[in-house]
Amino acid sequence: MDPLEDVLALLETRGHLSAGLVAGGRWAVRFDAPDGVKFNAVRRGTCLLSVEGTDTTVSLSEGDCYLLTRPLGFTLRGDDEAVPVAAATLFSAPAGGPAHAGEGEDTVLIGGGFSFGERARALLLDPLPPVIHIPAGSDEAGTLSWALTQIDRELRDREMASTLVAEHLAVVMLVHVLRLHLAREPRAVSGWLAGLADPVVATALTSMHTAPGQAWTVAGLARAGAVSRSTLAARFKDAVGQGPLDYLTGWRIELASARLREGTDTLATIARAVGYGSESALSAAFKRVTGSSPRAYRDRHRARHP
Repeated sequence: MDPLEDVLALLETRGHLSAGLVAGGRWAVRFDAPDGVKFNAVRRGTCLLSVEGTDTTVSLSEGDCYLLTRPLGFTLRGDDEAVPVAAATLFSAPAGGPAHAGEGEDTVLIGGGFSFGERARALLLDPLPPVIHIPAGSDEAGTLSWALTQIDRELRDREMASTLVAEHLAVVMLVHVLRLHLAREPRAVSGWLAGLADPVVATALTSMHTAPGQAWTVAGLARAGAVSRSTLAARFKDAVGQGPLDYLTGWRIELASARLREGTDTLATIARAVGYGSESALSAAFKRVTGSSPRAYRDRHRARHP
């Protein structure tokens, strides 16, 4: 698996669609901070997005899409003078149809969000900027049009399993947005995501994610990328912020943590699966990285999720 696919799978990424929003005239809607990642796509008209706690204000036009990656309140508005209405009030009214704000149907949005496993903030969201905006006029935006059109159709036609199909399409859209953002602004992210924008570093990351249990060395990873050891070490540290083997240790511990949370395998079995020769070797690395022993970690998780 490639690193992005690996992380999204580990985090159990799920898409969720909300009722659409139809607005016109003088209108503004304030949304509470989302639990995960929020997205909206403008299917018709224009509006303005402002995000609380930041100086981010984005003009949105037909075909634009954005992701809000932080738990921050935000407002969508069609008029600077309009007093915002609470989204919870508007969205409690529709019964299978869109919410309505203001008067008329000048602007139409579809939206939803993504939920993740408990490590999402550290693994995926922290390296991203608070808002990712993909303008319709950009070369990259065409890549999203198919998914958005299909989501729109599923929500409109309501054929069998339409909600399930639309939610899977939303995950497709998320992957496209992340790809496009990495290609367009590689320096706007940090950590392993930034490494995906460097082909040499991306090769090393893919090698480690494909075979995390292999006894990798920096020299071996460098050979996989057809570069020198020193070149890989320098470029990896510059892009990711840590050395290749430190990253590998962290990823192995993430994999071990997931197995401890979700399964009943013995520590010895987990140790072999993620590249440690013994239970004691895994325990030492796990405690060094997390501050907790594997057994204590599993016990705490079971106590919280009986």
